[in-house]
Amino acid sequence: MSARTFPAVFWTLTAAALSPLVNAAMLEEVVVTAQHRTQSLQDVPVSVSAIGGDKMMEAGINRMEDLQAYVPNLTVTESGISTDIYIRGIGTGMNQGFEQSVGMYVDGIYYGRAQLARAPFLDLARVEVLRGPQNILHGKNSIAGAVNLITADATEYFEGLLSTLYEPNFEEEVYDLMLSGPLSDTVGVRFSARLREYGGFMKDLFQKIDGPQYDQQTYRLKLNWQASDETKVSLKVEAGSFDSLGRQAEIINDEPSTSDVFLFTGRTEAEILDDTQFPGVVNVDTDESVRNNYQDYKAASNGNYSNNDTSNITLNVTNISESGHEFTAITGYMHYEYNDLCDCDATPAELFKLELGEDYSQLSQELRWVSPAGEDIEYIGGIYLQRNELDFRDKLIQDSDVVVQLLNAADYMEAGGRGDIDPNPLGGSPAEILGIGDAGNAVENITAPRTFLSTSNIFSAFLQATFHFGDDWRMTLGGRETIEKKTGRRKLELADLSGNTLPAGEVDTVAAITFSAERHDLRGKRTEKSFSPLLNFQWDYSDDGMAYFTATKGVKAGGFDARSNMSPSDEPTPINPNAVSTNQRVLIGTFEYEEEEASSLELGLKTGLLEGSAEINLAAFYTQYENLQISIFDGTLGFNVGNAKEAVTMGIEMDGRWQLTEYLSLGGALAVMDFEFTDFKNGQCRQDQVPTSDNGLNCDYTGMSNQYVADWSGTFLMGYVRPISPTLGIGLGLDFVFTDKYNPSSNLDPRVEQNGFVKVNGRIGIGAIDKQWELALVGKNLTDEVIIVYAADTPLSKTIFGATSHTGFLEPPRSIAMQFTYRM
Repeated sequence: MSARTFPAVFWTLTAAALSPLVNAAMLEEVVVTAQHRTQSLQDVPVSVSAIGGDKMMEAGINRMEDLQAYVPNLTVTESGISTDIYIRGIGTGMNQGFEQSVGMYVDGIYYGRAQLARAPFLDLARVEVLRGPQNILHGKNSIAGAVNLITADATEYFEGLLSTLYEPNFEEEVYDLMLSGPLSDTVGVRFSARLREYGGFMKDLFQKIDGPQYDQQTYRLKLNWQASDETKVSLKVEAGSFDSLGRQAEIINDEPSTSDVFLFTGRTEAEILDDTQFPGVVNVDTDESVRNNYQDYKAASNGNYSNNDTSNITLNVTNISESGHEFTAITGYMHYEYNDLCDCDATPAELFKLELGEDYSQLSQELRWVSPAGEDIEYIGGIYLQRNELDFRDKLIQDSDVVVQLLNAADYMEAGGRGDIDPNPLGGSPAEILGIGDAGNAVENITAPRTFLSTSNIFSAFLQATFHFGDDWRMTLGGRETIEKKTGRRKLELADLSGNTLPAGEVDTVAAITFSAERHDLRGKRTEKSFSPLLNFQWDYSDDGMAYFTATKGVKAGGFDARSNMSPSDEPTPINPNAVSTNQRVLIGTFEYEEEEASSLELGLKTGLLEGSAEINLAAFYTQYENLQISIFDGTLGFNVGNAKEAVTMGIEMDGRWQLTEYLSLGGALAVMDFEFTDFKNGQCRQDQVPTSDNGLNCDYTGMSNQYVADWSGTFLMGYVRPISPTLGIGLGLDFVFTDKYNPSSNLDPRVEQNGFVKVNGRIGIGAIDKQWELALVGKNLTDEVIIVYAADTPLSKTIFGATSHTGFLEPPRSIAMQFTYRM
């Protein structure tokens, strides 16, 4: 079945669900807390998907990246140095200075940092994904949507779970342990642990290992105390580590060089690195694995790793008065740190390495008041305070003789064009004496250490009120006022391998030409005040149906760019005092970026069918973004933050369930979307593209779509569970995940476009009727689709060699695992 024919099948099945069949089966109610109240999913006036903890364990949903297969218009992608989270085509690009446009919340605590999306899931009650701006109840930065993770509470009676999963092909092992029950009449405790090891699916031909290898451990202790009839206290303490070795990236495209340097002309980057000889100038001979420059789940690198440690404490105190008013105080402390090594050139040649590290801490306090449900006027209000501190550091390391030789050769062929002409009569070589052919020597054994420090203090107050007009109509008004103060500092130096700062000279010119980097030391402060309003109407047009209309405005904070290698100044790079002729460059980067705004309209319909055995939900949305925050790869090594002046996203989302019989169920979702930059003149140019902007550096994206946007995508789920004896039952499940084509690259290069596909996940299990034990086979990507989730220009391929090259990050191919679960 092709991706293009699948929607027709889906709509046929949906139409069948609407037929007047006699059916005694009933759907189970899905309960969520998406609006800080316990509500049926069908009563929530938001386009929302909810997945229970049992489904996540059955489907092997281990982290955020796995979740996207079951939530239309959600994209989560781990790239080399960041994680992208997008909803409805809106997300936050690759920059450690960003907060995420899609807010992630764990038990009410805001997890706004991209690195936290890599953390594994553990013992969740459910996940709720809310699409569209969620600024009123969920906070200032949730401008594209919100992902709520709700961990499981202690149980009234003793329960235990032990689950193991083994996948032989990629050597995946997962062990889950849960113990829960009462310590006394008023205190309950729940302990959860997950250990996961993964051997990797990408073969590194040079390192002789498979990657990415994962070593993950997470531990959680949760105490629930019924302090009185009115007051409940919950304390959660959690710690974890998630480390990886290698990565899921390889060269997927490598085209002949258009450089004027005859040693490079007409040769791919792989060919140049494999064997480039010129007597007395260059002698490059890299391992033959560099020739593997096409997609085949094989890579070649000098090593990649990521070591992450997290910890968090959450205290929730809830008091429900005799009149039914609920007062909640949520206090959260969260900390993480990581250290990464990225061989970002994606080749076995020693071109450069990038070390990255981050230390982040956050303290937050929310005080919330929720009025009783069912009254003529219902309120939700509160205040929120947060302080966070970020210490990010990275360092480019250039200790490669290959780069030195190739730059010297290019400098010689271009008569000094890769550096300055600075004759030195005392030079140790003819090139140094002439000042031509020595550009590589200037960047021999250098580093470019960078530090980025940022603090943020947030205060906000919010109120949402729902007015009931009779039994059928409701109107909700809401607003959040936020004040945020931020500081930022970014400093980049040029130094030797020991960290000693180098004096100004030819090193500055060569660093500017080859690495697009210049020294700078920048500081800034900013204060923002914003107000986000909401207007919502709901109409219960029948006992089983509800329609709603929402108009809202969202805001996402501005801030400071952590990843640009250039200052915003148009001052040229430092002059070489020894040069008789200089190739100084003017590099214009970024530091401060502005807040973005979203104005959104949504019209929705939620309805039950067939006497409670089926339901269908529809949502149509239109959102206009102003000053959309973007991260633009500079084509070399860095990323510059900017603002796209205006963009519009619109579409229709549909999801439904149908319990055909006591044993057979169907479900699915479909999203149709259109995204357009309506005013975006400062976009990133593709390799070989001539700049079209007035500054001669960028390209006009007006009229174009965005990264990860597919015209349509969705899922179709089938489940069959029935007894086969008085004590045994079987369960069968098939999940079809489908999408139209999309572009995984931030510069929308058509050479890396991902074709549409249908991916099939499946599960078959046998177990006890009382669910005490179960043995199952779990299959992922049974159709063995090749799926590129992220693509980018290969660093340095263009600036050094003049060759067009792309690196792609891929999903794993087909896997089949054995899973055993025992419940006590």
